[in-house]
Amino acid sequence: MTLTRPAGALAALAASEAAAAPTLDDRIQSLFGPVADTLSAFVFVEVPLPGGLSAPLVVLWLAAAACLFTVYFRFINVRGFAHGFRLIRGDYAEPGGPGEVSHFQALTSAVSGTVGLGNIAGVAVAITVGGPGATFWMIVAGLLGMSTKFVECTLGVMFRRQNPDGSMSGGPMYYLRDGLARHRPGLAGFGRGLAVFYAACIVAGAVGSGALFQANQTFAQVLNVTGGADGPLAGRGWLFGLVLATLTAIVVVGGVKRVGQVTARLVPGMALIYLLAGVAVLFVHADRIPDALVAILRGAFSGEAAYGGVLGAIIVGFRRAAFSNEAGLGSAAIAHSAVRTREPVTEGFVALWEPFIDTVVICTMTALIIIVSGEYLHPGTDGVALTSNAFASVFAWFPYVLTVVVFLFAYSTMITWAYYGSKAIGYLSGESTLAQNLFKLAFLAMTVVGCSMQLGSIVGIADALLLLMSVPNLIGVYLLMPVVRRELESYLARLRSGEIRPAAGPRPE
Repeated sequence: MTLTRPAGALAALAASEAAAAPTLDDRIQSLFGPVADTLSAFVFVEVPLPGGLSAPLVVLWLAAAACLFTVYFRFINVRGFAHGFRLIRGDYAEPGGPGEVSHFQALTSAVSGTVGLGNIAGVAVAITVGGPGATFWMIVAGLLGMSTKFVECTLGVMFRRQNPDGSMSGGPMYYLRDGLARHRPGLAGFGRGLAVFYAACIVAGAVGSGALFQANQTFAQVLNVTGGADGPLAGRGWLFGLVLATLTAIVVVGGVKRVGQVTARLVPGMALIYLLAGVAVLFVHADRIPDALVAILRGAFSGEAAYGGVLGAIIVGFRRAAFSNEAGLGSAAIAHSAVRTREPVTEGFVALWEPFIDTVVICTMTALIIIVSGEYLHPGTDGVALTSNAFASVFAWFPYVLTVVVFLFAYSTMITWAYYGSKAIGYLSGESTLAQNLFKLAFLAMTVVGCSMQLGSIVGIADALLLLMSVPNLIGVYLLMPVVRRELESYLARLRSGEIRPAAGPRPE
């Protein structure tokens, strides 16, 4: 006897099975999610503080370094600001100097690695977790981080090396190894170990921050404006990831010159679009700006739980600022090491501008947009979706503008971090072209993975992989900061005496 089921029951069963079947995105999340959670728990181990509270050790490590460098170099973040602008403008350009790119191109290459979704999604995360007061501490962290960037990028140029093909390789790997060997011979072996550890960290950081997080939040915004869970891209993050990986590959195969050429055009344009859109939102909500500033200051110094609230805002603010401007991580020194100059300190002055542009200007703009819109008070929205809703509070079509900006921010960050990772692989492999190309393929593959994971897992793994880089980097920078101060004093003396003068003739591009 054959049993049959009504057609309606069969249809319902089929629909139930289809709904229960995990998608490719679900499988990717289940595979990488536990890894992200474990790594985040390891990196963000907390230390006890007075009052029964605790804080992530790595965040305290970064904050202490920024404060120390600011004092040790006598507030170079303030007194070197104007000279940095003149260098960026090309007043002291050396067209025949060793290197591959101009000061401006080096800056835009490095900024493209920092001005990314940390400025949009990261700020939203900070306000969601730490409240409006976290904004104030992000700004403080950005101002202090300018001093850290000065030291890192000066060291990057001081100890860079020229490859047989004329290209430059530099960054923490080289000043940890060669700088310590030259100036602290007794620590030469220790320096080599730190350099290898750092190179491994930056490879992982490139994957976590440069591929996973950027791709994830780009897809989140595109998904949001194309219908969300009911749109054509729902469950097809991998497909969007393939497109993004292909576009990234077009640039990264060309090396730092190609990256510098693209970012020199892309970074100013994308920042201008975002700032203009942000000004439009603030103009519409101009009457709410005073209240937003009060909320920021109140949250920064009082908090809902007094000491605990203030500490929470500080921790979140410094953590998100580190993810945004990367001061203390050493990554920007890789891009700056390619600059055309004979004076390493000049690139330190140029690098001062990175945290200012990234955190003080762009992150503050994002924070104000979110706060004046009041969207952060609505639970259930986080990351780039929160910022998108804040833009939509003014004009319904603004999220489409944000989508373009998000894509450009993510794209520029991805191509820069692909370059950083390939240089680290080059260091570990003895500049093997094959190894660097294999890394680029792996980086592109993780772009696809990033579009298929959940934000919580992405934020954890991206922060952990990035901040882990600060451990070997800052150990080396602490040991070498007297070398940088001597170099700075020599440069300033020659600048005052007129030995170093502005370049004659037209400024280079």
